[in-house]
Amino acid sequence: MNKTLTSLSRKIREDERRHPEATGAFSNLLEHIAIAAKIISREVNKAGLVDLTGATGETNVQGEEVKKLDEYANETLIAVLRQSGYLAGLASEEEEDVISVEDPHPNSKYIVLFDPLDGSSNIDANVSVGTIFSILKKSRVSDKAELEDFLRPGYEQVAAGYVVYGSSTMLVYTTGNGVHGFTLDASIGEFLLSHPNIKTPEKGKIFSINMGNLSRFDEGTSSYIKYLTSENRAEGRPYTLRYIGSLVSDFHRNLLYGGIFMYPADSNATNGKLRLLYEASPLAFIVEQAGGKASTGFKDILDVEPTELHQRVPLFIGSRQDVEEAEAFVQGKLNFTEEDLNDSRLIPDDAELQ
Repeated sequence: MNKTLTSLSRKIREDERRHPEATGAFSNLLEHIAIAAKIISREVNKAGLVDLTGATGETNVQGEEVKKLDEYANETLIAVLRQSGYLAGLASEEEEDVISVEDPHPNSKYIVLFDPLDGSSNIDANVSVGTIFSILKKSRVSDKAELEDFLRPGYEQVAAGYVVYGSSTMLVYTTGNGVHGFTLDASIGEFLLSHPNIKTPEKGKIFSINMGNLSRFDEGTSSYIKYLTSENRAEGRPYTLRYIGSLVSDFHRNLLYGGIFMYPADSNATNGKLRLLYEASPLAFIVEQAGGKASTGFKDILDVEPTELHQRVPLFIGSRQDVEEAEAFVQGKLNFTEEDLNDSRLIPDDAELQ
């Protein structure tokens, strides 16, 4: 088969050449993230053989049980990224405070935030897990990054991406110019371009949500789920529920096939469970570059101004039309009641979605 394969390093360098002012620092940083992903992938694939399953007995800053692979992935990313050069600071979902970089290069201007192993509670069951990362430019002229450099809205990101450790290891990223996916060929140790210019469908047929929390959902979300699952939907057959419980995996599937992932706030709370800076914001940047949308239900995720390092937000993310429809339900512009189950029409017309 005659097929030209593009490596991640080649793609990064080709993009760099389009910017004559580039110093190579940003490219170097992306390549180091890929190195860390390869190391983590190797350990994930043999976790049951090298005593990396199970818990450490500790809890992280979120109050969650720390898995051995959480700790390994966190330490790997910190160690590799510190060696990359031109890095001013780091922040991890597993660490309470900003992580310093000793003796940063005088021209260091990038900071990285990451969730080292999303979905790690599933690792002992051999379910796909992932890494999420976000890259920002330092907001101030100084050698070291401070907290305020990290508390920035998502639209200021210069790059974001994730890695899925599944049946194959795949790295997906954007620098604000489309979304590209690379699959790791372990035989040569390279990420190869397998999914160029990913575009998510405008509307899907899948919804992803933890239905175990149904009794705690707000009224608008509950109404939206009734609408999606009704046999009498004028728009066609009911949506299919697909929920892995690993955000990266659920997001990746819906990005390719279309649909919506939801993690709303509890009915008695304004904040959700997912972290703005480590999960919601980078994935929002990716999905918008792919033609989708991400929202709190009331506001675009990329416009949320963070006030703390581990801030949580509700998240509705996926195909643009699906997210806009979900917003209409959450905001009370649309409603689907028991009476509607016997009617094939929603009472408000589509104009209310605008």
